[in-house]
Amino acid sequence: PAAIKVELKGQLHKPVTGKDVILHLIGEIGVSGALYKSLEFVGDGVKSLTMEDRLCICNMAIEAGAKNGIFPVDEITEAYLKGRSQRPWVKYEADPDAEYERSIVIDLDALEPAVSYPHLPENTHLAKEGKDIKIDQIVIGSCTNGRIEDLRLFARLVEGRRKADNITAWIVPGSKGVEAAARAEGLDRILAAAGFELRQPGCSACLAMNADKIPAGKYSVSTSNRNFEGRQGPGARTMLSGIAVAAAAAVCGRIEDPRKVFEM
Repeated sequence: PAAIKVELKGQLHKPVTGKDVILHLIGEIGVSGALYKSLEFVGDGVKSLTMEDRLCICNMAIEAGAKNGIFPVDEITEAYLKGRSQRPWVKYEADPDAEYERSIVIDLDALEPAVSYPHLPENTHLAKEGKDIKIDQIVIGSCTNGRIEDLRLFARLVEGRRKADNITAWIVPGSKGVEAAARAEGLDRILAAAGFELRQPGCSACLAMNADKIPAGKYSVSTSNRNFEGRQGPGARTMLSGIAVAAAAAVCGRIEDPRKVFEM
């Protein structure tokens, strides 16, 4: 497919993560902005992104219509592959004279915590603008933010606090391995003390294909990848965010800038 170059400048600043990067990009170009194209992320800012940030961004490239999302292989990639790759791997790079259909520049230094309102990922707003929106449900997990690093961050943010009384919260590890690691590290005990429960791993309410559905008319802050109408249940109103925004909503009961809630 044709390629779009996304140049990342500067560096991420807590609590901004890869989820905020991709929500910003989709908000800028729309859910069809990269239709059947390749999103190639380059630039000095790449080195400030963890592997988990990159996996989240590539996962959600499809929400901009892209066929794929690609990051360059660097030391962070190579370190991540150690002990994970079961066969020799080959490093590929773009040609120096590679042609791109379009170039987009994202200043990571300027990014703020973001949230996408119903019912499209492109409906992106800053978290600090949503204080009047009451939230009923929190869903932590999915293939975008269900990794052990995500659960560690959520547990660290809510430790010593309690979830808001009006909040129903589902904390769903992305795999059995993540669940085992979370329990071995005692994250389940931290979550329980804050009023949360570590649930069985899987997709859960990301796509509402089991009993985990958001009731009609209720607002959910979900760390999943899609908030199309009906995605989390008939009549559900899903707002997409990263871990920090979801944690702030969980303890405040509303959309709030996590920088005002937690010491980052």
